[in-house]
Parts: sequence; structure tokens; C-alpha cells
Amino acid sequence: MPVPLRQSVRMAAYLAEQRLRGRERFPLIVELEPLFQCNLKCAGCGKIQHPEHVLRRRMPVQQALDAVHECGAPMVSIAGGEPLVHPEIDELVRRLVQRRRFVYLCTNAILMQRRLDRFEPSPYFAWAVHLDGLRERHDESVCRAGVFDKAVAAIRAAKARGFRVTTNTTFFTHDTPEAVRRVLDFLNDELRVDQMMISPAYAYERAPDREHFLGVRQTQELFRAAFADGRRERWRLNHSPLFLDFLEGKVDFPCTAWGIPSYSVFGWQRPCYLMADGYAKTYRELVETTDWDAYGRGRDPRCENCMAHCGYEPTAVLATTRSLRQAARALTRG
Repeated sequence: MPVPLRQSVRMAAYLAEQRLRGRERFPLIVELEPLFQCNLKCAGCGKIQHPEHVLRRRMPVQQALDAVHECGAPMVSIAGGEPLVHPEIDELVRRLVQRRRFVYLCTNAILMQRRLDRFEPSPYFAWAVHLDGLRERHDESVCRAGVFDKAVAAIRAAKARGFRVTTNTTFFTHDTPEAVRRVLDFLNDELRVDQMMISPAYAYERAPDREHFLGVRQTQELFRAAFADGRRERWRLNHSPLFLDFLEGKVDFPCTAWGIPSYSVFGWQRPCYLMADGYAKTYRELVETTDWDAYGRGRDPRCENCMAHCGYEPTAVLATTRSLRQAARALTRG
């Protein structure tokens, strides 16, 4: 199964409820950024480019809970910055789990092994460790030696304690189909993580190094070649089959950025996690006052090379729910 049965059932019920209520736009996952500060300075990250007074800000736990409650998304991805730098991150996770939200805590894993005692294994909680390749490639990506080994050690320690562990891997222009297969084989077969998420790098405005970000054609060629031997069917990828088809260029989708809204210390970000065209104070204001039709490939030049999960996975999920054949395919994959 690509996701745990409990989560699949909850999401299916949630999607059915939105359809019955006739809601046109609703969140599948909320991207929560309780801080922007990080203990790494990755060349491809734009979040840490904020001024120092912004990097020092920490979102209060109650503010984060209120935002999640307001939008109503059943899943929460806690990102940043590095969430484990936040002094109350364990309390935030605990209270979200109490509310039966499915929480993915994104981390570079530098602090993860030392923080494990603050968290409890739960079917509602998973670590989401960022790994951009094997040792040399990952350490180059995060601009610090030794980070890969710390992340692998933390993953093994968390798995030994009964935690669910997922990974997130971003691929760039200097990655080859063979490199994609090697890292996914390592994560899937050697580390045996529960799920893996993959993403093509997108050159958003704040990223300091945009030279190595993939375009649409490069993304499609990379993943088409990487998946050519059928290995994608056995990898435990945390994606709908239609999104993987999208990465290969087999299907095309419009962007539905409203499906994964982003909430940070600035408020609700327009239109998505990667672009900042202003902020809304409430989720309702975000949904009702953002011109969603203005974004996506063919509409906004900034979107031309984007095939990011935050814009296109929701489209793929919604397309899956509208097709019995695709729904069956999603349930039987893996």
C-alpha cells in the first residue's frame, strides 16, 4: 500500500465529504512552517534567505493549531526552516496527533536522534527525512560533510524505536536516471523506510542557486528513464500513480495550489509554498481572494518549469478519485 490503510480510509471519507458538500476548493494537506531558521545553509533553499529578525521568529503552538483547525486539512506537513530547532515542536506534534491529524515532521535529521525521546510512535505521526541522494551527493547538496551519515543513523534509530519514517528527495540537473534508482533502491531496500517522496527541483525566486533546477522537459526525461525498468511499481513511493505518470510526461495536469496551502509566521502564503505573492490573515481569505486561475504553466511565467508536488499532486489525487480504474490502480500499487 502506498499509504497506511487508516490514512487511506480517512482521506477517502474526507474527499467524499467535500464532494457531498459541493466544495470546489479544499485542502488535502496543510504545509505548516512554524519557523524559517535552519541549522544548514543549503544552496537550493530560499527559506533561509529571510533577514535575521524573521529567522528568529517562532510560531506559538496555539497559533499553529488554530491555523490547522481553520483550514480543516486531515494531514499536516511541518516544514521550515528546521522544525526541530523550534523549542515547542514536540508539544505541537503531540497536540496535532491528539486531534487525529496525520503529521509528517520534515527534518534534515541533524538533531533528530537526540530529539527522539521527546516524541512517541503513532499511526498519526511520521518523520520525513530530507535526503537528496547518497553520501557524496547529499552532503554536496546540503553544503556540509557528514550530514548523510547522521541522517541514516537517525533513520535507523527511529525505525528501531517503532516510528514511521518517510523520506523526501529532490532531484536536480546533475542527477542521472541511475542516480535516482540507486538512492531509491537504498532507501527502499536497505534502510526500508516506510514511504518515499520525490520531487524535481523548481527554481523559485528566493533560491540562491537556480542554475541546477530542472525544467519540464528535463524532469520528464529524467523520470521516464529512471522508471523505465518498472522499478517504480515496487518502490514504496508516497505518491499517487497519476502523479508519477505526470512526472514522466504521460499525462498533464493543471496546478491546484489550493490543495496544499502553506501557513507560516507571515500567514497564509499566496499562492503556494514556493511563491510568495502576499499573505492572507485567514484561510477563508486565502481561498476566496486569490486568483487561482492566474497560476500554473501557460498562465504565469514563473510557473513554466514547475512540476512540484505542492501544485500537481492534489490534481492527481482528485483525478484518481473521479476514476474507478485509477482508484483501483492506486489501491493495488505496491
